[in-house]
Amino acid sequence: MDYKVLAQQTAQDILGYNQDTSGWKVVKSSKKITVSSKASKKFHGNIYRVEGIISESTSKLADFLYKPEIRITWDKSLKVYTMIHKIDSFCHGLNFPRDFIDIVHFKRYEGNVNVISSKSVDFPGYPPSSHYIRGYNHACGFVCSPLKDNPAHSKLVMFVQTEMRGKLSPSIIEATMPSNLVSLILNAKDAIKTHKAPPERGCHHSCQSLHKKK
Repeated sequence: MDYKVLAQQTAQDILGYNQDTSGWKVVKSSKKITVSSKASKKFHGNIYRVEGIISESTSKLADFLYKPEIRITWDKSLKVYTMIHKIDSFCHGLNFPRDFIDIVHFKRYEGNVNVISSKSVDFPGYPPSSHYIRGYNHACGFVCSPLKDNPAHSKLVMFVQTEMRGKLSPSIIEATMPSNLVSLILNAKDAIKTHKAPPERGCHHSCQSLHKKK
C-alpha cells in the first residue's frame, strides 16, 4: 500500500468536506460549539462536522492537535496514542475498548490553513487483538484557519466518520457521538489555555505518519 498517496488523498477529502456546505443538520449546539451531521458516502453511518473558535494561532493549534505527545495529555477519549511508523522524514471507546491504526497527515496550505487528516489502514505487525475491537476511521480530520478579524484566534472545524464496529447499534452511536465531540473540543480549549506547545520543528509544509490509538 502506498501510504503517502493515501495520506495525501485523505487530506483532499477533508478539504472537500470543509467546502461542502449543503445537507448538514445541526444535532447539538453547546458553549459556542456546533455539531452537524449527514449521511456518510463512505459507510452506513454519519459524518460529523464540529465547529468552534479557539483562542490560539493556527500554527500553534495545529501543533497541539497533531503531535501524539501533546494530544495524549488532553484528549480524554484516548488511553494510548503512539506513532508506530514515520513515513516522511518529517516532517471514543464505548463499552468494549477499541483501537485504531490510522495514517495521519499534516499539511499547511496557503493563507496559513492547517489540515490534519487521518484514515484507518491495515499495517503489518499490528493485526487486530482479542483485547480490543478494531475500529475503522474513514477520512477524518481538523481544519484550522485564522479568523479574518483576529489572526491570533482560529476557527477549528473537525470531521469524524467512524465505524465503531462490534455490537453497538447506530442509535446509540448517534445519541452519544455529538456530546462526545463537544467534550473533545472543550477539552482542547481548556488544555490549550494552560499548555505551552514546544517550538515547531521540521514539518513546515507536509508530513505523514502511522499512529496507533486506543
